[in-house]
Amino acid sequence: MPTALSVPTDLLTLTVDEAGVATLNLDDPDASVNKISWDTLNALSDALDVVETYADLSGLVIASGKPDSFIVGADLRMLQAFEIPAEARRVSREAHALGKRLRSLPVPTVAALHGPVMGGGLELALNCDYRIASTADATKLALPEVQLGLLPGGGGTQLLPRLVGVQRALGLMLTGKNTYPEKARRTGLVDALIHAPGLPTAARRAARQLATGERTIDRDEPSFGDRLLEGNPVSRRVLYRQARTRTESRTRGNYPAPPRIIDVVRTGMEEGLGAGLDMERKCFGELAFTPESQALVSLFFAKRDAETNPDPDRAHPVKTLGVLGAGLMGSGIAQVSAQNGLDVVLKDQSLALASQGQKSIWESGTKQAKKGIINSFTRDQIVERVAPTANYAPLHSADLVVEAVPEDLSIKHAVLSEVEAVVDEDTVLASNTSALPISTIAEGVDDPSRVLGMHYFSPVPDIPLLEIVVTEDTSEEALATAYAAGLAQDKTVIVVNDGPGFYTTRILALYMNEALLLFEAGAEIEAVDEAMKDAGFPMGPFELFDLVGLDVAAKITDVMGEALSSERIDISDRAAQLADADLLGQKTNRGFYEYDADDDADDKEPQGVHDAVYHHSDASTRSTPPADAVQDRLLLMMVNEAVRCLEDEVLRAPIDGDLGAVFGLGFPPFLGGPFRHVDRAGTASIVDTLQRLADRHGSRFAPADRLQTHAAQDTTFHP
Repeated sequence: MPTALSVPTDLLTLTVDEAGVATLNLDDPDASVNKISWDTLNALSDALDVVETYADLSGLVIASGKPDSFIVGADLRMLQAFEIPAEARRVSREAHALGKRLRSLPVPTVAALHGPVMGGGLELALNCDYRIASTADATKLALPEVQLGLLPGGGGTQLLPRLVGVQRALGLMLTGKNTYPEKARRTGLVDALIHAPGLPTAARRAARQLATGERTIDRDEPSFGDRLLEGNPVSRRVLYRQARTRTESRTRGNYPAPPRIIDVVRTGMEEGLGAGLDMERKCFGELAFTPESQALVSLFFAKRDAETNPDPDRAHPVKTLGVLGAGLMGSGIAQVSAQNGLDVVLKDQSLALASQGQKSIWESGTKQAKKGIINSFTRDQIVERVAPTANYAPLHSADLVVEAVPEDLSIKHAVLSEVEAVVDEDTVLASNTSALPISTIAEGVDDPSRVLGMHYFSPVPDIPLLEIVVTEDTSEEALATAYAAGLAQDKTVIVVNDGPGFYTTRILALYMNEALLLFEAGAEIEAVDEAMKDAGFPMGPFELFDLVGLDVAAKITDVMGEALSSERIDISDRAAQLADADLLGQKTNRGFYEYDADDDADDKEPQGVHDAVYHHSDASTRSTPPADAVQDRLLLMMVNEAVRCLEDEVLRAPIDGDLGAVFGLGFPPFLGGPFRHVDRAGTASIVDTLQRLADRHGSRFAPADRLQTHAAQDTTFHP
């Protein structure tokens, strides 16, 4: 029977078994997950005080008392509370000191890892001699600090390269991507895998065997190529240079953290562990106070807040979801539902079409299984939750039905009327439209109070946002139920009021329209796309036109043109012209760019500009404004329209506008969203630039009234 050791904290327990193996179980009683905070660091220090003085200790296991996670990272509230960089450096210094004590213990140390092992949690594990992880799908390891504009501050920049090599460590830290169990074992990030129920016993056994010599730490030797590249300072320079080039290409210089990560790794590898830790500490403190990091951290908290249903008591349980239409969007909605435990009835015009949607879910799951993200058993479970059908009758058990049929009002009316006849009276009916007013769609059913919009983004499994659209008739119960369903699908949810284009499509449509006006005036396609990627967008507007499809863009343009006064906005008809010419983009392999017909990827690589498209431009010569002028026109068109959406009460709050733009449309995350960008740049400066654009290009750039009010009163959208 393990003996409990006295530790002056309630954040962890410390026990020792009959073989002298101590188990430190982190378990914050006031939180659902463990985080690295001042209290955590102090508690770990107190535990090490006991461990270091225990006479008959033979090993130490560090584990979590939480059933679903190890440590999910740092407590960002602690970071937000810092007033000067020295406070951030102090946290880093304490974490370094703790890690050194752990590495200096005279007995083997083992980290038992299950569920998310993030940031400071992984850094704690890196200080252990041996790491054993569960094979559960939920287990994932990452140093995601770069996604918050930071770098690992607990020794990760120094310990990870020494464990898995410089190339692999830089790849993990510069992207913040997850590593799943099997790959973690292959790369040496963990030493062994075990099924979750056996993890505690296996970890103690590993510590005991390491102490007696029955087990040794055997890791694969680096390949000859890796040894050649990483074995000396001269060849490592190539790695640092390549990493810097790739990072610059991906981030366009908009994020200060990635180059600092490379610098810190280089310092540690070339000048020694101590110098590297000093550099890590210094850069961690500096990055915590950059505007980019502050914007990213604010988005993190806003996203977390949006992942809580504001009215859970009104929500009806959603166990079965109906999806009408098994195409790209419908199968995507079915996939995110099924992989999060919901049963799905997937209907299309024929069983063959519905089954094809189910097959696409199986293919997606197979890709994930090959990457080690899930196992084949989990994939099969997901697919089995999806029931394809050509009939409406099986939808009678659905708690919520989402139609994902073509953007044709008559079709939407027909399918919703049919489904209303077979479902219960409290079943919520949702439309996955990107532009059609929900109130107009609701005219097709007898009870409009059960109707709302659930606007997903393509590809549904990859884009985190769900925009719920409510009308004046939508009931609170319908909204709460749809919100609960969105959270069950692991989506970040915003709620907006009805109107043409709602919020996201409306601001994106005017951004894209401004790109078309530039095209009409003779701007070069690639130059505009490059300018906007330099500004921080994941792709340029013309690349996005081709991805979405010029026919779809033309339909959205029609809706927005009818809704917005021609006196306020100059709507281009070029999307419709190109669609009429069968220049639809990737789906026809010709649009603004040309594509390889043999490329069957969901997002094809352009082969070059399709020069014939310039015949649809009014300009006799091509002339592109300077990049900053292009960026001002497109970015501020989106920002200005976002503020108008707030004025028109389509948006309920500025934070919803920031979340919707960043997580749905790819608005540059380091700017924090349209409203935080205005606050950061200064409303008076934004108004001044818009006024200059209006003087030069027309009244569509006239600053929104709310912007002018904030500028006059020197106030901000966010506290």
